Amino acid sequence: MTGFGVGLIGAGPVTQAIHLPALATMPETFHIAHVMDVDQSLAEQVAARAGDGIAASIDYRRLLNDPAVDVVAVCSPHQFHAEQVTAACEAGKRAVLCEKPLATTLDEAEQIADAARRSGVPVIVGTMHAYDPAWQAARDNWGDLADTVSLVRSAIYIPPNDEFVGLSTELAAPPAPLPPPGDFTDPRIRAGVLRAGILGLAIHNTPLVRQLLPTVDQVLDARPVTPFGYRITIRSGPRTAHLLALLPGQWSPRWTFDAWGAGDHLHVEFPPSYVLAGSASAEIGGRRWATPVNGYQAEWRHLADVVKGTVAPLFSVDDSVADLRYALAIADGAADLLLEGQE
Repeated sequence: MTGFGVGLIGAGPVTQAIHLPALATMPETFHIAHVMDVDQSLAEQVAARAGDGIAASIDYRRLLNDPAVDVVAVCSPHQFHAEQVTAACEAGKRAVLCEKPLATTLDEAEQIADAARRSGVPVIVGTMHAYDPAWQAARDNWGDLADTVSLVRSAIYIPPNDEFVGLSTELAAPPAPLPPPGDFTDPRIRAGVLRAGILGLAIHNTPLVRQLLPTVDQVLDARPVTPFGYRITIRSGPRTAHLLALLPGQWSPRWTFDAWGAGDHLHVEFPPSYVLAGSASAEIGGRRWATPVNGYQAEWRHLADVVKGTVAPLFSVDDSVADLRYALAIADGAADLLLEGQE
């Protein structure tokens, strides 16, 4: 085996359809060393797909005790991230890649940050759009846009994830169906659905929004959209951001990010998450950037450089905690509006 051994905690669709294909494009840098899932059969099937002789287990502690594992990828449900990332740091692994969100509460995120500081283990959150090469190029060349921006819009309109998963892989086992949301007329249910949308979907781009609107001064409007989605407006000083999402739909996917400043307009078109379709396409001031490398590949390449010690993390664990704090401020402000009886 060559490169760093990766231990995958969680063998669901994100692991099968995103991380395994991305890692397969860099065999000299990474190899799969261990797959863990609470479903032993699923762990074994995914391990077998990744290569011969790869360990499979149902206990993440066994994975962390495996000396063949250099890097841990935490791809489990959100509520397990804090425990598992903290344990990976305490185990002294060389790096941890945690799928977004980093945690579900600020206390959990601070727990992770403390563990990372004590151990010196770098923790990278898989916000792939923040690592996308086209986004990075646009950010490095946007001039005074960050100083003059007045409006930001993040819009996500996508068909069911199953369509993209089907294009990238044949799942070893179908994912468990999501439970019905309950009585959608109940403001507490609506607030919960909106929070899930923010931490599960808006979280892809909230780090990008935060680079242009550094604070959440007020959530002006927040509405869940059926069958699943949201419409949220936030204010940061004189600046405004619209966060929009709707899925599933029977249309071509459209995942965009726009920012308008004094004379400049940044427009970014992101590819679907579940296919190796290259980077985003980013345009500003007549210049355009796009590469064959997508955000997931870029974040893994960056992680490899961090492990080698040739670069510092692009985003520190404190940056990642701040990103989560920002997303939670949106979620809490949205919940307040709904529970106060916003029509």
